[in-house]
Amino acid sequence: MTRVMVVDDHPMWREAVARDLHEAGFDVVGTAGDGAETLRRLPAVRPDVVVLDLQMPGIDGVQATARIVADHPGCRVLVLTASAEQDDVLEAVKAGATGYLVKSASREELIEAVNRTARGEAVITPGLAGLMLGEYRRMAVAASSGHGGTPQLTERETEILRLVAKGLSSRQIAERLVISHRTVQNHTQNVLNKLQLHNRVELTRYAIERGLDADD
Repeated sequence: MTRVMVVDDHPMWREAVARDLHEAGFDVVGTAGDGAETLRRLPAVRPDVVVLDLQMPGIDGVQATARIVADHPGCRVLVLTASAEQDDVLEAVKAGATGYLVKSASREELIEAVNRTARGEAVITPGLAGLMLGEYRRMAVAASSGHGGTPQLTERETEILRLVAKGLSSRQIAERLVISHRTVQNHTQNVLNKLQLHNRVELTRYAIERGLDADD
C-alpha cells in the first residue's frame, strides 16, 4: 500500500484530499499545513509520496520539494496546486517534483497521478507540458551550443522520448503508437542506457531540458 502525506495550508482542502486518497486505498500516513511542518514530520511518517501545495506560508512548496528530494531520496513529490503559471511549473520541476497537477483535476486524475508518481513516472497536467517544452526549448539553444554530440537515438526511441516528455505513461504511449506495452518498456530502457540515466523522471527532465517537442 502506497504511503501518502498530504500538505496544504487550507484545512478543508487538505482533509478532502486525504479522505479521497484514503477511500481509494492509499495509506494516508500524515498531513501538514505548511513546508516547515512537513519537513519536521516527514522522518516519522516516511511517506512514499508527498502531495504538496505550492503556495504556502513560510517554506513554500518549491523550497519544501527541494528539501524533501535532497534529504529523503526514496520519497517522491506530486505538486497539487491551483497555479497553472508557467514559472511555477518550471520551478517545481527544477526543484525535483516528480509530478505537477492542478486542483481542477478530477478525483480520478488525482488517484492516477499519485499511483504514477509512486511508480516514479513523471506526471504533468495536460496543457502544461507544452508551456514547459516551449520554455526549455528556448533555454536549450544556448545550453546545447559548444557541447559534444548527443547519443544517437533511433526514430522510434526519439518518438517515445517526446511522448515521455509530455507525461504519458508507458501504456498510453503503447496505445498512441499502436505497439505493445513491453515494446515501449524495452525502447525506454534502451534510451535510459544510451543516455546513462536511471529512471523516467530523469528521462523526462532530459527531454524537457533539450526542448524535445512532442507535436507532430
